[in-house]
Amino acid sequence: MGNQPSSPQPGTKLQVIGAGLSRTGTASFSEALHILLQGPVYHGGTQACLGPPVEIKSLIKILDHFPPKTSSEKVLLLKLLKERYDGYAAVTDVPAYGLVEELLEVYPDAIVICTTRDPEAWVKSLGALQSAMTFAFLRFILFPVTGMRHFVTLVNGLTRQWIFRYGERPLDTRTYELHMEYLQRVVPKEKLVFFDVREGWGPLCKALGRPVPEGVPFPRINDAEAIERETKGMVVKGLVRWLVFFTTVGVGGLSWFLLK
Repeated sequence: MGNQPSSPQPGTKLQVIGAGLSRTGTASFSEALHILLQGPVYHGGTQACLGPPVEIKSLIKILDHFPPKTSSEKVLLLKLLKERYDGYAAVTDVPAYGLVEELLEVYPDAIVICTTRDPEAWVKSLGALQSAMTFAFLRFILFPVTGMRHFVTLVNGLTRQWIFRYGERPLDTRTYELHMEYLQRVVPKEKLVFFDVREGWGPLCKALGRPVPEGVPFPRINDAEAIERETKGMVVKGLVRWLVFFTTVGVGGLSWFLLK
């Protein structure tokens, strides 16, 4: 979260699979890739929450078929991934970081870059985000908001993906380590890069074989602030629409009673 949703550009080749977990600087990383690759970048959290309804629905559909139970479902999953990410120069954040092996089957020429962070700081940050996303009342509040009425369904799908990858365990530094082990297991060593966004342009440009953008500061997007801002905005929008609905129903009901 933090940047703006993007649209695919026909003919654009997907060059980077962002494998970093949420809350590892994925928004800053996405914007940096946009600058370097000069093409649209699909940041899952931003696309799902700020993009048109088709975005969140398509991610839910992908997660509905993961993990695939049959060879035909595997074919369908790869087809859905291609339909969703074709036209983008890179993909980052949810649910891509847990679909790296499958994405490499669809885009074998792409390199995998995993954004990193101090594991203990990551646990604290992601724990706060997970708590905010699992409030039971969100489904009701967000129902009047087009697209976002599916948000809880998306979270449920991401939870199933999370459990499949890391097991039913409390969020801890071992979870972070399990993700790193997963990447090292499914990604060829020569295609896997680890990158801390605090290091700026240098390591990223080296990995991509691109010159450092002259006079362009490395993007610094505060994911936590952006998520808090967008979450409050969505909740307020939902509450306002419910208020309008109940006010309209109330006025209509009163009119019917007075005319009866």
